[in-house]
Amino acid sequence: MFKKLLTKPYRYFLIIIPILIFLGFLIPLRNIRINPDMTRYLPQETESKLNLEKIEEIFGHNDPIIVIFEADDIIEKKSLEKISAIHDSLTESAIISDVMSIFNTKNIRGEDGFMLVDPAIKDIPDDKAQKEELRKEIKNNPLAYKLFVSEDFRYSVMIINPEKGYSDSEIIKTTKNIVNSIWGNEKYYMSGMLYLREEIQQKAMRDLVILMPIALLVMIIFLYFSFREKRGVILPMLVVIISTGVSMGLMPLLGYEFSIIAVLIPILMISVANNYGVHIVSKYQELNATNPNANMDQIVSQSMKSVANPVILTGLTTIAGVLGLIVHIMLPAKQTGIVCSIGIGLALILSLYFLPAILIGMKKGKVNRSFKEKSKTYIDKLLLKTAKITITKPKLVIIIFTIAFVISLLGIFRLNVSINNEKMMAKSHDIRKSTDIVNKHFGGTKYISVLFEGDIKDPEVVNEMDELEQLLKSKEQTGSVTSLSSIIKIMSKALNDKSDAAYDQIPDSREAIAQYIEFYNMSGNPEDFEKFVDFNYTKAIVNVQFKAENIKEYNSILREIQRFCDNSKYAKYQAGISIVEKDMAMSIIKGQIYSLALAMITIILLLWIIFKSFRTGLLGTVPLIFTLSCNFGLMGWAGIELDIATSLLSSIALGIGIDYTIHLFWRIKSEIENGKNMSEAITICLTTTGRGIAINAISVILGFSVLFLSGILILKTFALLIIFSLLLCLICALILVPSILKLKPEIIVKNIKLNK
Repeated sequence: MFKKLLTKPYRYFLIIIPILIFLGFLIPLRNIRINPDMTRYLPQETESKLNLEKIEEIFGHNDPIIVIFEADDIIEKKSLEKISAIHDSLTESAIISDVMSIFNTKNIRGEDGFMLVDPAIKDIPDDKAQKEELRKEIKNNPLAYKLFVSEDFRYSVMIINPEKGYSDSEIIKTTKNIVNSIWGNEKYYMSGMLYLREEIQQKAMRDLVILMPIALLVMIIFLYFSFREKRGVILPMLVVIISTGVSMGLMPLLGYEFSIIAVLIPILMISVANNYGVHIVSKYQELNATNPNANMDQIVSQSMKSVANPVILTGLTTIAGVLGLIVHIMLPAKQTGIVCSIGIGLALILSLYFLPAILIGMKKGKVNRSFKEKSKTYIDKLLLKTAKITITKPKLVIIIFTIAFVISLLGIFRLNVSINNEKMMAKSHDIRKSTDIVNKHFGGTKYISVLFEGDIKDPEVVNEMDELEQLLKSKEQTGSVTSLSSIIKIMSKALNDKSDAAYDQIPDSREAIAQYIEFYNMSGNPEDFEKFVDFNYTKAIVNVQFKAENIKEYNSILREIQRFCDNSKYAKYQAGISIVEKDMAMSIIKGQIYSLALAMITIILLLWIIFKSFRTGLLGTVPLIFTLSCNFGLMGWAGIELDIATSLLSSIALGIGIDYTIHLFWRIKSEIENGKNMSEAITICLTTTGRGIAINAISVILGFSVLFLSGILILKTFALLIIFSLLLCLICALILVPSILKLKPEIIVKNIKLNK
């Protein structure tokens, strides 16, 4: 059947149809755009997302840009004038809904028995005495000090809320234009989820445009130097280009949005899709050298007969590994698993039919120098040395790998999950700098709102809100807690003397609380309370600002709030983008476990079926288990956190890495069945099939290495870890597995007699 398909009439069909399919799948890519909104990476029914939506329905959508201004002394006249001008310009912009800064936060104070609500800065100071007086006022104003002005008066924060209906890029552009035109060359920093989304969007689009061509170029150069033949480059690359184009085109066709990790899809396909073609071309070159009288029809037919089965099996195991991502909780991970599995399946089919259909119509090439006895490449020499080590010192090899495995296991206990999305950017990025400043000087970048329901003017409700505030303020990582109760206590200070019992206390009657609010409305803006209570005073929120470097610190705050809500009559639930981020972190861990378990079980079953031996199937997983433990151990020892990108690592590494062991098993088993002893079989395998394995692995590694040029830090980290994993899979396949087989040959072939 196979030979018939390669005859002239069918050959053209096998060549033309894939090209037409490829061109068709390019059409949906015309409007490609990255969706950087990470809240949409979780399923819609996630509780934290539903709670956030409920609170936003009541108190409005909150997706601000944070601008932090830096000066030697932020209340110098020149700095304050600029901040004031920026505040006014942004307020007048049609794109901006609301601006909060030191110039519109309030100073609630008492005077002659009356409560006055003034701006925190009524007048910009002209001289040193006025400046020091203003400094004193700010220090005594809990609504300004450490909220809008840092304790050392070096930084000032401005919170900018955009209008709905404008794109992130329009909002960022408008904000930057205004700030740059007024603030000049002085330092300022930007942050916020909106800004992070826009940065991810820009950098991910840049990566897609730049990294794909670079990856293709790197692959072309490597394949040429590996095979020294144009066909060794053209044929695998045609498979790569077609399968990559189809994978990318599938995203919009299936209704999937391009996420931040969609950048990995073309890189993964470019790296993996050439694998099968590499083994076919490598076998063609081997037969061309060893059978000089054979014609192309005979060489191609024999090549496919020799490698078709292992190529099919490695393709299936790679698909099984990548398809493990379909049980991942994160939507982009599921989608990546689906489209990449389909793309790899297509690459496998193209390698089995499209590639040979072209190859059989070519003239015979020159014999590759790797197959000439006097002309060995560095790879050939290294493989020969590797064979000698595994044959002569198998026990030493196993001992060394065991020690490395134990050290790695210890590192796994140090592994953490990322809860800070800003770590997607490099440390030099504005977002990372602003995060450090806010954590150090303004109480932290994490925000949670706790919803209270009831008669909000009832002293029992307000006192319960105050109880939560005091509880959270006692926690070391809490920066600030604000609500109606804290505002009422500030008003009580303004209306009462320190000697009065009512000073800094919640009034004991509903009428008194209502009167406080009325006093505020007479001097201040009634809309100020909209941030804390609804119009009917039946719902209110307590806003908590804190810092958390790791999931342990984060959970300590969440547990305190949840414990309070469970025992409260009025506190209903907690919500916020920070909780959504935390749920993402938990989903990453669960998704990693689910996808890893599915991929591992599937691969073991496939190996069991392939080699008709459960022991052989288990041995095939030894390189994978060793690689995974070393990978997670490295992350633990190096302080690399598990994030949305690295959570894909295990399934992808499993799917790709198992290929090397399958090719090794197949060739060794074949050589033994042809009468060779284990030492001879290992040597022949490593110096022939091992060459294809090495070229395969190095080409994949080079493909992923272009991610080091990404503007997104987590993709660079993914590149480091996947390369490390693939190197370990290669080393295990070429050194560890042959060493085990040398000592226990019955694992792969029963009733074998060895010539020691």
